[in-house]
Amino acid sequence: MTGPLGFEADTQLVHPAPEMSEVLVRFTRVKKAFGPKVIYRGLDFEIRRGEVLTVVGGSGVGKSVMLKMLIGLLVPDRGSIIFDGQEVVGMSEDKLSKVRQRIAMLFQAGALFDSLTVSENVGYGLEEHFRYTMNKKDVADRVAWALDLVGLPGIEAMWPADLSGGMRKRVALARAIAVHPEVLLYDEPTTGLDPINTARVNHLIMGLQESLSITSVVVTHDMKSAFSISDRIAMVHSGTMICQGTVDEFQASTDPRVSDFIAGRAPVKESVETLLTSG
Repeated sequence: MTGPLGFEADTQLVHPAPEMSEVLVRFTRVKKAFGPKVIYRGLDFEIRRGEVLTVVGGSGVGKSVMLKMLIGLLVPDRGSIIFDGQEVVGMSEDKLSKVRQRIAMLFQAGALFDSLTVSENVGYGLEEHFRYTMNKKDVADRVAWALDLVGLPGIEAMWPADLSGGMRKRVALARAIAVHPEVLLYDEPTTGLDPINTARVNHLIMGLQESLSITSVVVTHDMKSAFSISDRIAMVHSGTMICQGTVDEFQASTDPRVSDFIAGRAPVKESVETLLTSG
């Protein structure tokens, strides 16, 4: 079965490792806690321009927190986050708004507005960021383009309540790409989806990467998806990044925490006690 962007839905994806490219995002000694619960005690890692970086780890280790710190929705307690040469930590709201125009995020639950049509949902970011530079026809054309790209042409008049879970996820993805981002953040994009829709979303991630030439950061605990879509994989554990590398390097890691996680032997959720004592 051929899906959107010409991929075969039942074919294993092959994505060669990219050439060494410039660093677009760098986290340095980032610390973050919520009260006594330490999420990050010293996060150091980088995202390279044009790659698909997948961040894995058990539930509750702070993968989504990392994404929200990058776009300024959460502020680190200490440390530095550099995006394309600019320090994000301490950045004013005006400057953060400009950063958010360049970085789009697909939230785990899709976060569609039930009171808006599909067209209004997909065009929401355009109205917010480009209201003075795009007229109604421009917005409608961009919405149609984005929906077509995710394989859902012609559903502009439908409501979120009329959509399946997989369709809702793809509409949310259309909303993210409609603003033509340079970076796309995926927060657990396949959670709650059946195998067919999981494969479809994975193929969309790869297809969008190629067709839009963007940088993608995918947060997941699904190792099958991670191995299918990634240029590099990074693993969060006990408040820090314990492993970063290509798919082959990650699979060959001798760190028992990595090999256990790959094999499904590590606990899905780290205990609060582990995080507290690691701080």
